Amino acid sequence: MTTRLAQAWIEASKLSPKEQDALADWVLAELCSEKKWDRLFANSQKKLSKLASEAIDEYHSGQTQQLNLEETQ
Repeated sequence: MTTRLAQAWIEASKLSPKEQDALADWVLAELCSEKKWDRLFANSQKKLSKLASEAIDEYHSGQTQQLNLEETQ
């Protein structure tokens, strides 16, 4: 455990039990969410590659147009 994380847990231990449980719920949800996104991105490389190839093909065949940032603001 890093020093900063240990310090965070020491400070968290000073919270009321209800606040500690709320913090624990939030931390666990964040960790679960990170794992989910990592898994989704790891499993999406084939799809992303296909979309990128399609976009390049559309560009080379003249089916795209340059984005004018001044018009979008």
